[in-house]
Amino acid sequence: MAVSTTIKYLGELRTECTHLASGSVIRTDAPVDNKGKGEMFSPTDLCAAALASCAMTIMGMFAESQKLNVAGMAAEVSKTMSKEAPRRIVAIEVVITMPAGEYTDRQKAGFEKAASTCPVHHSLSEAMSQTFTILWP
Repeated sequence: MAVSTTIKYLGELRTECTHLASGSVIRTDAPVDNKGKGEMFSPTDLCAAALASCAMTIMGMFAESQKLNVAGMAAEVSKTMSKEAPRRIVAIEVVITMPAGEYTDRQKAGFEKAASTCPVHHSLSEAMSQTFTILWP
């Protein structure tokens, strides 16, 4: 298995993640409710964002297969953390707003299926609630 990312602990509950192929860097910070400053994405924020990003990528692949342009598709992500130990994400809600366009019922169903078949969705625990809502123009 090839290494794709390196991560360095910076101190003060922060990390720096470097994507080796591109050199892209993401820093994380623990959330305020867990001893951090909340000044950057927390690791669980990245997990929730990864779910939305993955779903939108698979939806983009579906759009390409349908010769549709969905540039401008946007998402809002909410996560709920457990109130008891162990600390974990118990729910992620993704609301995706589709750009202007005419979508057939078949295409809408295809986008909905694409969102729920992304690899991140299938990699997360089945005990975690994952809700996708698509808002159509």
